[in-house]
Amino acid sequence: MPSPSQITQAAEILAAGGLVAFPTETVYGLGADAENPSAVAAIYAAKGRPANHPVIVHLSPEADLSYWVKEIPEEAKKLIAAFWPGPLTLILKRADHIPDAVSGGQDSIGVRCPSHPVAQALLRAFKNGQGGIAAPSANKFGRVSPTTAQHVRDEFATELQTGGLVKAVLEGEQSEVGIESTILDLTRLGTHGPVLLRPGHICIDQLAAVLGAMPVSPDVASDVSTPRASGTLEAHYAPHTPVVIVTSEQLISTLQQLHNVNKKVALLHYSTQNQGNLCTELSAEINLPNHPAKYAHELYASLRQLDAASADVIVVQALPDTTEWHGVRDRLRRAAHDSLGVLANLLAKQS
Repeated sequence: MPSPSQITQAAEILAAGGLVAFPTETVYGLGADAENPSAVAAIYAAKGRPANHPVIVHLSPEADLSYWVKEIPEEAKKLIAAFWPGPLTLILKRADHIPDAVSGGQDSIGVRCPSHPVAQALLRAFKNGQGGIAAPSANKFGRVSPTTAQHVRDEFATELQTGGLVKAVLEGEQSEVGIESTILDLTRLGTHGPVLLRPGHICIDQLAAVLGAMPVSPDVASDVSTPRASGTLEAHYAPHTPVVIVTSEQLISTLQQLHNVNKKVALLHYSTQNQGNLCTELSAEINLPNHPAKYAHELYASLRQLDAASADVIVVQALPDTTEWHGVRDRLRRAAHDSLGVLANLLAKQS
């Protein structure tokens, strides 16, 4: 836990328009004063983030939500009572006086109350607990989100060393959840009902149990009124090394084929299936727990570790197709999006 003086200093940096990276239970965030458009613009500049891609506003447990949004529907009140503080972001109609810089120019806003003690301490110190901290993940846009303070320092090493836009990094242990928050759109209740824009640790079945109805998928509710939300681009969360997802049935044969053409392979799997002698031929291998929450906790740190192995490809064993695994499946699918066709190309090139 950072000292009280470090928390105070970080809050002062935010108040002055600077950027502070801090831990949350999901991933580390890169924070700025949500009511300062220049400070929010600095987030976009530091990350290389498109200006129309919204960021999430983090609030303290004591913050007045009605200051930030036009109305709080009953569905939101039920979800807040059930899941806040925690890894759930709600998309609501933005209050007119809140700058649209945080929403990419939209009339909606994403808000959540993090449960991490460092995040809560910072939020309570900032503007007497009534300020909002706009904070996407503390990494370059599109890359693997950080789950430790060291990940953040690695990501923004130049900025931190040269006194750039990122002014401070608050310490904390590895993020407990390990993937970004669930995002639920409540701006179109009258026409579409609750819409799950991004799955996460809080799964659709848990949301349905509170709401009394199953949220619809973004594919079903996709129209011109669909709000843009953080982390919902098709290509996202990607390491520099190409990622390919392979079914459990094809895993061994795929590894053998890549071995036969002398390709360097980093492997991420969760089964206890014996990989045989191929394990000694891998550039790197990580076997994660066959449990969705434990797998999510280690996912991003594992992708960063495998990315450092200088392999030609990261092979990932496909995950079970159940609602509990939906969040991590979503992150891996987006990480592999720009690698479509990579496996075929690697196998076609004899070394």
